[in-house]
Amino acid sequence: MARAPLDLAGIRIAPGTRTQIDVPVARLYTHAPLYIPLEVVHGRQSGPTLLVCGGIHGDEINGVEIVRQLLRSKQIKGLRGTLIAVPIVNVFGFVQHSRYLPDRRDLNRCFPGSESGSLGGRVAALFREQIVDHATHIIDLHTGAIHRTNLPQIRAQLETGSETERMANAFGAPVILNAELREGSLRHYAQNRGIPVLTYEAGEALRFDEWAITPGVRGVLRVMRRLGMLTGEHRRRQPPAAEVANGSSWARAPIDGILRPQVRLGARVAKGELLGRVADPFGNAEGEVLSMADGIVIGMSRLPLANEGEALFHVARFDAIEEAESAVEDFHSSLTPPADSLY
Repeated sequence: MARAPLDLAGIRIAPGTRTQIDVPVARLYTHAPLYIPLEVVHGRQSGPTLLVCGGIHGDEINGVEIVRQLLRSKQIKGLRGTLIAVPIVNVFGFVQHSRYLPDRRDLNRCFPGSESGSLGGRVAALFREQIVDHATHIIDLHTGAIHRTNLPQIRAQLETGSETERMANAFGAPVILNAELREGSLRHYAQNRGIPVLTYEAGEALRFDEWAITPGVRGVLRVMRRLGMLTGEHRRRQPPAAEVANGSSWARAPIDGILRPQVRLGARVAKGELLGRVADPFGNAEGEVLSMADGIVIGMSRLPLANEGEALFHVARFDAIEEAESAVEDFHSSLTPPADSLY
């Protein structure tokens, strides 16, 4: 039996074709229209419908490049099922280099949204109705916030034997953070509707970090293969098993001043270990930033200027710390060239 066409955002996509769609979202003050751009690859054979989206936070642009490279990959030829690829969801924030919408709302706290609500609620409702509700699986691409960088990691609500857990393990990031759902997020909305969803966090806002982009593209393709969407043998070396963190916390600035980090992203640290020093410009007052637990540094500030109480180092805790350290080292050695200088 021939596969049915897909109707999405008012466009009909025939099986075996790929179509770019601009979904009208709003108008600027100048009356110029704004669109959410997307591309649909609708395979000839039935299978899952995977949504891969970036730029829910407008300044988190690594996901834009991950989507571009994914769509150019030869591996998606002969796709089973459907790929919905959205490089930029928050187009308002993207054109303004901003995480937020013009009303300063975080789009990832506005789901499921409302057609008669705030700007954030309206954009969330449009994205949900026109795009998200068609998906059977979702990968949401993010980076650290402005002036913060993240070690490549998956965040998901894990249940043993669940489809979400299988997707997370297939992705191949060195760390999986078993993260609670945040109300209003895309992940919260999708998971509560029974849609398995991963959040990939890697790199820094307003930057293209190749050490974050390449593993992101590979990870999405691995998940697609796990879902049966791709055919043929996978020639790349399979990634080591990711380690699941049982919690995480931020080490904060003890005083106002200038930060001098003493560890790099991905480093293994012990409880009480020195992570960095914060001092005034003269060095008269100095405070030590100490790790609160044994773990791996999965996020850190890139801005040397720190206010007292500001989050500086994100440390994830593991039951099997040696295995977690090995997973990070294996990930690092798989990069060409190694990313020491970027950390």
